[in-house]
Order: sequence, then C-alpha cells, then structure tokens
Amino acid sequence: MKASYKRYLLEFKRPSGTSRGVLTEKETWFLKIEDNNRYGLGECGILRSLSYDDRPNYEDKLHWVCENINLGKEMLWEELREFPSIQFGVEMAFQSLESNTPFELFPSEFTQGKDHIAINGLIWMGDREFMKKQISEKIEQGFRCIKLKIGAIDFETELELLKSIRENFSAESMELRVDANGAFHPTEALQKLERLSKFEIHSIEQPIKQGQITEMSQLCSKTPIPIALDEELIGITDVTEKAKLIQTIQPQYAIYKPSLIGGMKGTQEWIDICESNQVKWWITSALESNVGLNAIAQWTYTLDTDLPQGLGTGGLYTNNFTSPLLVQVGKIQYDPQVNWDFKF
Repeated sequence: MKASYKRYLLEFKRPSGTSRGVLTEKETWFLKIEDNNRYGLGECGILRSLSYDDRPNYEDKLHWVCENINLGKEMLWEELREFPSIQFGVEMAFQSLESNTPFELFPSEFTQGKDHIAINGLIWMGDREFMKKQISEKIEQGFRCIKLKIGAIDFETELELLKSIRENFSAESMELRVDANGAFHPTEALQKLERLSKFEIHSIEQPIKQGQITEMSQLCSKTPIPIALDEELIGITDVTEKAKLIQTIQPQYAIYKPSLIGGMKGTQEWIDICESNQVKWWITSALESNVGLNAIAQWTYTLDTDLPQGLGTGGLYTNNFTSPLLVQVGKIQYDPQVNWDFKF
C-alpha cells in the first residue's frame, strides 16, 4: 500500500463574508491511497484561522501519514487526534479504497438517486442589497430553510432583513436560522437574542466566541432562541471532555463539521454524547470541495436525521469538480449518471 497527497486552492465565485473576514479562496489537500490496482481518495479540508490543526507542521503531518499508511485507518486516526481534518481525510480515503467505486462510499437510496437530503440555503454576510439579493435567490430556488450569517454589518440592518422575510413568510413556511460566528459580546448577547426572537428564529449558532463556557452556559439557560454550538466543539478531542462540555453548557443544538472535529468517528462521538443529553444536532460542510462534500452527504444520509442539513456549499467555487451532487428545491440529491472529472 502507498499514499500521496497534493494541495489544491478552491477559488470563490465571489468573496464570501463571515464575522471573521472575507474569503476569496479555500485551501484543501487531497490524500490518495493505492493498493492492488485500486485507489481511494480523501480530502483534508483545513480552514485557516479556524481549524484546530492550522499549524506550521500541517504538511509535515500529511507526509508522515503517507509514510505510515500501512498502520491502517484505526491506528492512524488515533495518532491524528490533534489533526482533525487529516483524520477525516484518512477515514474517507480508506472508505473510498474499500468501496466498489472511489466516489460511492456509502451505497444507499441516496446514491441510487432515489432519495434526497433537506438542506438550508446559506446567506453570506455583505451589505443590505447583497444579502437581500441572496435571500430572493434562495426563495426562488425553493428553499424553505434559510441560514443567515450575521454579526458583520449593522445589527439594525440585519433585523430589518429578518423582518422583511417574516412579513412574507411565516415560521411554518420558512425556517430561519442565524449564525453569529461568535460576534456578540457576552454582555449584549441576551438583549440581542431577545430582539431576534421577535422573528421566530429557529436557532442561532455560536452567539458568543468559543471558550467562554460559563457565559455560554448562562446564555443557554436564559435564551429565548435555541442556541447551537459550532466553533465551541473545535479542539475538544477527548471523549470525557466532550461530555463535560455538553453537560456544562446544555445547549439546545450542536452543529458538526466533520473536517473540524475529527471526521466521521469524531462526529459520532459528539452525536452519542449529545443524544444522551437530549441535544439535537445537524451536520454542516466546512467548505470542502465536492470530493469531501460527497463523502459527508453520503454518510449524513445513513444517519437518518430529518432536520435540514448544511450541505449546500458545492456551488461556491469556480474550480470545483463536476460531481453527481445536485442542489434543487432546497434539497441535495445524487445523480448516479453524472461522472466525476476529478483528477489527482
């Protein structure tokens, strides 16, 4: 068995704003395993400035994985707890290698094109007109769950945008999620949540910055809007510490990005803990290419969850890969007749 890797830069079709800045490109790394005239592909989707494994020796660790690929998936995964995106790439590559085809990792009615996954439509931060335009596009595309990134522009403007949606769509016909990416200060967060609650918001992701455990716990106990942990989960690799975090904060929801929290195995650890503590959850991509998104979507389908997932990011890039994944009418589907154009 042998392995190799390569770096790839994904280019955004248009700059995409978050409370941490504007993204114009996204770095990712592909891992290839070859054995007995078969191959498997994995994607190590790092997000600079956010990923726990954003560190100078990242490529050195990929090189180490290739040199030690014969250790196997389980042992490598344990050795890579400090590198969650590489954990996911390794899991994906081995699953791909063991599958009938490199890209159908989890055969199901989803990969047969017989079923779909409900997803939310993502609205990026920007000025009022840009955000209004995106909202109109998502509604026209048939989305009935919209997620707005907030916290980068004037809060009053964001409230006006939410008001305009609610004037035309009830909570029954349009689910609204918001994602603050930690933009609120703890002293102002509750007051802002109370103002947001007038628009029947389904949930808010990470209202305050991660690491403020006491403040987040207090906020979750008082909030008028269900709170979903997102960045809060990043960097917690020990199962005991994961359980302690959920039991201490007691959030209403948790959001899992496999590339940021240890791949499928790491995500499953969180799922088990959250479900035992009555915390609901959904899965979101971390801006991977269609290679990583394909694996996440296929695996998510096997989990049999009915909440809209955050898997509609494949169309963000000018140089993504042609894939069977298709987003339409607020759903992601898989067309097995479409061929991949990915080349390693």
